[in-house]
Amino acid sequence: MKPRRLLYPTVAALGIMTLGAYAYIEQRKPQAPTEQSGASPASADKVAKGGKSAGPGGPAAVDVTTVTAVRLVDDVNATGTLRSNEAVMIRPEVAGRIVRLNFSDGQQVKKGQVLVAFDSTVNQAEVLQAKAELGIAKANFERNADLAKQKFISERARDESQANVQVLEAKLALAEARLSKLEIRAPFSGIVGIRNVSIGDYVKDGADLVNLEDLSSVKVDFRIPERYADVVRTGQAIEVLVDALPNKPFRASVDAIDPQVDSSGRSALLRGRIANPEARLKPGMFARVRLILAEREKALMVPEEAIVPQGAKAMVWKVTDGKATKVEVKTGLRRAAKVEITQGLNEGDMVVTAGQIRLSRDGTPVRIAPGAKSAAGPVPPDGPVTPSNKS
Repeated sequence: MKPRRLLYPTVAALGIMTLGAYAYIEQRKPQAPTEQSGASPASADKVAKGGKSAGPGGPAAVDVTTVTAVRLVDDVNATGTLRSNEAVMIRPEVAGRIVRLNFSDGQQVKKGQVLVAFDSTVNQAEVLQAKAELGIAKANFERNADLAKQKFISERARDESQANVQVLEAKLALAEARLSKLEIRAPFSGIVGIRNVSIGDYVKDGADLVNLEDLSSVKVDFRIPERYADVVRTGQAIEVLVDALPNKPFRASVDAIDPQVDSSGRSALLRGRIANPEARLKPGMFARVRLILAEREKALMVPEEAIVPQGAKAMVWKVTDGKATKVEVKTGLRRAAKVEITQGLNEGDMVVTAGQIRLSRDGTPVRIAPGAKSAAGPVPPDGPVTPSNKS
């Protein structure tokens, strides 16, 4: 049994040695010239016939586009809140019992119209008493003045009667002022809200009675980042959209700019004004604001792929007479995958958008790749805008 066991390992070893020797012999054989050079038979035949092969010295295939001029709006998007042109909560200055409400909920009222009247019987009596006392005091003063001229009384007595008249005049004015506080009048024309009281209620001074809103125009308060605080000006155009009235933009303008920048959010508060003759806009509505900083009718735009960053500079490959040249440019706004060029290119120039890696130096010959786009598409007028990093 032992000889048979040794036979199998011996045969396996001999087979492995045979295969190794065969592989060594095949590796040492000389290769054919075409295979050694790495060229295909077709290429070898083409070279033998005098043809030119497409080697690295040929024109580089690139995609190009044309610099186009479009209308571009430099704007800032923000969110804000609508507020009434004028708004006030009607509150009494004195306590009293309500005897008359001269309005209905949601009614249009005029400036100076009496809205709420309180019980004024006591105050009216005080006014009548003050008028009576003043009448007596005036009569006494007239008599004392005549007696003083005839030297029957002293000048001091006449002066005291005159001072008494002035005191009672002040007392009458005070009583009339207290009486006027019992009637609350509208400080401006507007629309009253829903009242919180009824006739017969006894209310204390400062209690909320009803709100009054002037909706002839509305204000929109919104905030913008502090980096725009130096470029915004009063009178600049605003476009406002509200969720309650979709697809209906409202035109407005910047009415005021808060001189203080919020230290917590680093933002500046702006206020715009919108005409609201139909009173469709209500205070408290959420607003989407688009602040228009500038408008350029012929802004030069190129796709973002054409920009080649080089350190702090922005470069593009410009194609002229079939050759590519690297040009430094200044960029502006970015919108819809396109970049504004403010310096370095002109309208109609052709720039490379793909294949820049094949371009090594200025003057490299190029050819437009089959199916490559040769013109830039339109820029959406209302897309979001982000400021570029200016070099």
